[in-house]
Amino acid sequence: MTIPTRFLPKGLLLLLTALASVLAGVMPASISFAADAPATSVVVQLREVDLGFPVEATVEAVRQATVAAQIAGRVLEVRVDAGQRVRQGELLMRLDAREAAGSDASAQATLAQASAAYERTKNLHAQKFVSQAALDQAAAAWKAAQGAVAASGAGVSHGTVTAPITGVVAQRHIELGEMAALGRPLITVFDPKSLRVIASLPQYKLAELKKSGRARVEFPETGTWVDALRVEILPTVDARSHTATARLYLPENIEGVVPGMSARAHFTVGKAQKLTVPPAAVMRRGEVTAVYVLDDKGGARLRQVRLGEAVSGGELEVLAGVNSGERVSLAPVKTGIDLKTHASH
Repeated sequence: MTIPTRFLPKGLLLLLTALASVLAGVMPASISFAADAPATSVVVQLREVDLGFPVEATVEAVRQATVAAQIAGRVLEVRVDAGQRVRQGELLMRLDAREAAGSDASAQATLAQASAAYERTKNLHAQKFVSQAALDQAAAAWKAAQGAVAASGAGVSHGTVTAPITGVVAQRHIELGEMAALGRPLITVFDPKSLRVIASLPQYKLAELKKSGRARVEFPETGTWVDALRVEILPTVDARSHTATARLYLPENIEGVVPGMSARAHFTVGKAQKLTVPPAAVMRRGEVTAVYVLDDKGGARLRQVRLGEAVSGGELEVLAGVNSGERVSLAPVKTGIDLKTHASH
């Protein structure tokens, strides 16, 4: 069904017309209007930027601890889940102390048997009726039984699981009602104030990157860039991949950054003068990339541009389409609507 344009609100009609022109590839090179100046704009100019060597990286926690079950027992209570903040010593979950008590009793019985066997073998060895190897075997069985009693857990005291550090729960490895076997991971907690990214550096770049010692970290999903507080390149190289591991330490409490996230490390390898624009100034419609160039009289011209890669700081390099000293709009959608509004009068 086609709606006559006379029934459309004027503002909506103008917006649709502007978008249709751009999508169709009809992009006038010099349409101008005497409009009010946009609320935000920026002057495009050459500036000194860091030349970066980009490497894919992964976020990890510097301080992270996983609590494992010290007894075999069923999970009776769970108080936390992934994403929750906890304090050191805070109760996280409870295990069934009755099953722990049964395990402890069995371990105590085994210890008593091993202790008696060791005493008998020791007496027989003194009388030269058994070999030294038999005595060593009995002693080993006795020590193993002692270890089993210690691991079986002093009963009820190991029926509770507490936070080993203050931080955020990264993962809960067990559910309510499940059986926790001895040594099974239960809860992983990390400190959000202490994060870093791990990247692999090719061997042929190591000398250059070690000399620089500076890097920035980009989080592509959010567009966030941060300076690495410290860059640490490990002294060994993997024999199969011929790469070395680099650790880039991050500032505290970066919003939305958690262990396991992907990131991009940009190692500084020099400086250069480049023409750049903020990403907010760029309008993309299909294969068309353009900006609105403003003049001193309040006019605007839609101009197609060719962009390079993002430079340090998140701005985009301009390869063609805009000259140094020209002013561009930081609100291209609003500028486009104003352009059509004034053109219709």
